[in-house]
Amino acid sequence: SDAPRSKRLAFYGVNDIEGGRALGEGLAKLLGGRGRVAMITSLGADNLQKRLDGAREALKRYPEIEIVEVFDVRDDAVRVAEVIASAAQRYPNLDGWLSVGGWPVFVRNALDPIDTTRIKVVAFDTIPPAPDLLRAGKVHLLVGQKYFGWGEESVRLLKQIADGNRPREVFHYSGIDVVTRLTKPMLSSRA
Repeated sequence: SDAPRSKRLAFYGVNDIEGGRALGEGLAKLLGGRGRVAMITSLGADNLQKRLDGAREALKRYPEIEIVEVFDVRDDAVRVAEVIASAAQRYPNLDGWLSVGGWPVFVRNALDPIDTTRIKVVAFDTIPPAPDLLRAGKVHLLVGQKYFGWGEESVRLLKQIADGNRPREVFHYSGIDVVTRLTKPMLSSRA
């Protein structure tokens, strides 16, 4: 992720605001534009805050969607299961979960306390075991970084800088994939 206060000459990776917007828009569509949702993040990370901001921005366009709480899982995939179980008791009428990180899709049983046939779940990341949970219907939409090209593009930028040619643009975005159970990437973008 980006280090905004560093002296970096270039950044190559995902546009986190775009990723958050895709999560929010995807959840809103799954809910038909209405419902009560909870969000999952890990406070203090710039990239996760940008995804959270993007998700909130997208959900603001749907006045019948209420964000009941944003949970900090402290970047702990085990803690996310405890948070989801506790929130299921506190908010029995919850309609959706939005996670700006992969915590609920990195632990196979994290979503067991909720009825995912009724409650929609969207999460950021497409690496295993997330695709298995998507196929099983425990997650309804995944947003992932386009990983292919990371090594090549980063090395190309470093070589350009080493040759004394500063990149014209600081940000070089890799794009995102939005994946559902029924489709391969349904949205692919390069911003």
